[in-house]
Amino acid sequence: MFGRKPLTAALLLILVMNIFRGHALPCHPSEYQRGNECCPKCLPGSRVKTDCTEFRSTSCLSCTEGTFMNQPTGRTQCLSCTVCDAGSGLKIKTSCTTKSDTVCEPQEGFYCLESREDSCMSAQRHTLCQPGQYIRQYGSALTDTECSDCSAGTYSNGTFPSCQPHTQCESMNLQLIKAGTVSTDVQCGEQSSNPTGIVIGVVVGVIFLVIGAAVLWKKGCLNSGRQQVPDGDG
Repeated sequence: MFGRKPLTAALLLILVMNIFRGHALPCHPSEYQRGNECCPKCLPGSRVKTDCTEFRSTSCLSCTEGTFMNQPTGRTQCLSCTVCDAGSGLKIKTSCTTKSDTVCEPQEGFYCLESREDSCMSAQRHTLCQPGQYIRQYGSALTDTECSDCSAGTYSNGTFPSCQPHTQCESMNLQLIKAGTVSTDVQCGEQSSNPTGIVIGVVVGVIFLVIGAAVLWKKGCLNSGRQQVPDGDG
């Protein structure tokens, strides 16, 4: 009786191993398990139509338009091609084929926020620098725009790659009309004329007008006197 116990334990162990082996059927990486069979996988660009049996191999079908399969598979359905959403700032970089998914990239003026493998999944518009700031670093497909503030004596409307110094009106023989800010340049104007010169000019002009008027008046009087002299024969 005691000699049978080790034999019974060994039989139980063999039974358990056989059960476990049946549930974990070892299939080659190029195969997939279906029941107790290891079926050949379908090639990229196709899917399983019918599984293999003891008497026939796996039957495959090509992926239809709008779907793909990029690796050997035991799946019965191909994967849907990714759609690059224009409303989310994406565009097609590489179109979908039966063997590869669509590759998306950011539109112009956007940068990628989230990517998967080589494809961008979501994008965001580049930051616009504000007046008083300059573009420190232009945005790319992978990075946002970097902005920095202008210092005193310089300005930028937000689109300059560097802040510009305020114009020096005096250097152009002009006078300052309005002071500049970090977002606008100064306003210059023509130099004001000499007030004394203006007064002299006005006085001289008036004198000439008076002289002219007097001359015209005198001529008028002379002409009038000649017309009133009586004829001697009368």
